[in-house]
Amino acid sequence: MTVSEAVAARRSVRGFLDKPVDMDLIRRLVELAARAPSGGNLQPWHIDVVSGLALERFKRDIAAKLMAGHRETPAYDIYPPDLDDPYRGRRFAIGEAMYGHIGIPREDKAARRMWFARNFAFFGAPVALFCTVDRGMGPPQWSDLGMYLQTLMLLLVEHGLASCAQECWAIYPDTVTSFLGTPAHRMLFCGMAIGYEDTVEPANALRSERAPLSEWADFHAF
Repeated sequence: MTVSEAVAARRSVRGFLDKPVDMDLIRRLVELAARAPSGGNLQPWHIDVVSGLALERFKRDIAAKLMAGHRETPAYDIYPPDLDDPYRGRRFAIGEAMYGHIGIPREDKAARRMWFARNFAFFGAPVALFCTVDRGMGPPQWSDLGMYLQTLMLLLVEHGLASCAQECWAIYPDTVTSFLGTPAHRMLFCGMAIGYEDTVEPANALRSERAPLSEWADFHAF
């Protein structure tokens, strides 16, 4: 597989097979992904991988909190509160496209909430990953986190695995960091579901669109 093929194939998968993943492979890819770019070679990412009985225990804990209506102070704003177009329109469009694929109309708010809750079971994936970062780090280091995570996701594609990066975990930072034993000086950035794609899951038929090059790029030659 070429890099171009991996980039084209990678997408957010929201349905996984109940099929074990080789944890030795995951360990190798998590390590290899650390070759991602890092300003000043700070390597600000910290990665926790959860699987097996530990993952089942964590999913039970978060499911109980969801049922009880438990709320926490989010780690950060996942989206700007005053999001304008074209960004607002893009976010709306992908949401409608996804719910269209799984057949949940806009007016069925309860069904949409139930679907969203699947995030917190990692869509059935057998492996979960969390990324945390030192609270003293700033936007440049947060960009390093994204480069690490993208590198890992491309490596997963190369080895026949699928993933879904999940910023939704930022709304339950206390639950996640308490379970992981994360020290107070680190904060949660995101989670990730990892496993083998369930190709019959309707949500996995979604292919998100990308804006045309002319909308977001300028080329300068003086």
